Amino acid sequence: MAHIDRRPGIRPRQSIGRRLDVAARTSFPASITILLMLLTQAPLDIPEQAALLPAVALCSVWFWSVFRPDAMPPPVVFLIGVLVDLLGYLPLGVMAFTLLAEHGLALTMRRGLSRCGFAWIWLVFAGVAAAAALVIWLLVMVLTLRLLSPYPAMFIGVVTVAIFPVLAVPFAGAHRSVANPDHA
Repeated sequence: MAHIDRRPGIRPRQSIGRRLDVAARTSFPASITILLMLLTQAPLDIPEQAALLPAVALCSVWFWSVFRPDAMPPPVVFLIGVLVDLLGYLPLGVMAFTLLAEHGLALTMRRGLSRCGFAWIWLVFAGVAAAAALVIWLLVMVLTLRLLSPYPAMFIGVVTVAIFPVLAVPFAGAHRSVANPDHA
């Protein structure tokens, strides 16, 4: 339910339209994340397009975990991670583990980051994205039993940091309007 519905008092029952509106606004972060992930798989002829899939997932989970953790619970983050693994041909569980770790880190840092400006949030995310790229690289090496070059992982980290502002600006606008269940 929306935050305004928790106040004490007598109110008429919610209509089905209002309940659907609140449900749609609550599910917006997960839905837009999955839609963007599927869009990265479209044949767009972008060089190194494969790096966009984990980058979009990392950016989306970080943003929504910091600003709307109720709309990005751990089971949804896990399902997004499994979807990234399946779409990106990664060993199953690599992105699920990485996204859950990122989600947990975002939840613990949420209070401190809420008082900071965008530049500070972006800087913290840059460190998290670098650590996530390292974890992905290490897990893929361990699970495939092969020594891999670190350059693709470094590229994913750089792309993730670079596209965060591109995604964060529309996400912030959606957070204030379309994705806010309090406005239902």
